[in-house]
Amino acid sequence: MILLGLDPGLRATGWGVISLDEGRLRHIANGTIRTQLKTTLAERLCEIFRGVVDVVERHAPDSAAIEETFVNKNPNSTLKLGQARGVAMLAPATMGIPVGEYAANLVKKTVMGVGHADKNQIQMMVSHLLPGVSIDSSDSADALAVAICHGHHLPAKNLSWQQAVAGAQ
Repeated sequence: MILLGLDPGLRATGWGVISLDEGRLRHIANGTIRTQLKTTLAERLCEIFRGVVDVVERHAPDSAAIEETFVNKNPNSTLKLGQARGVAMLAPATMGIPVGEYAANLVKKTVMGVGHADKNQIQMMVSHLLPGVSIDSSDSADALAVAICHGHHLPAKNLSWQQAVAGAQ
């Protein structure tokens, strides 16, 4: 099963593709979609959409997952993040790919065992779970963590999370 994880952001949207096969996690690809800061909001949203569509076309995931929007102190920032998240979700959905949603704390708890890990800890654990991975950015590390979380929470045939983690080591 090929899984796409997305970590949406208006400036940078991380993506990560993994396979979950016979109890093993395997890294396929990861990267970051960076938008041009001096363009309009609509143009940046189009860049995100086109970037995610490109990833889906190249890697043909069976399922996708994205982090839920967290509410921060600046409502304008939260709104813009929600818009970036919306177009990132829309890209695989329009191609018939189901999209799961996970709270950031659940992603961290699934990958790290605790819900309040920092970006460096997430990147370290993703590197451990996906040996040999070359991580493009902290955004793509977060996206790989989302994909790993999704793999854990998907009902897989004859596969437990413990088997998947054991296979990655």
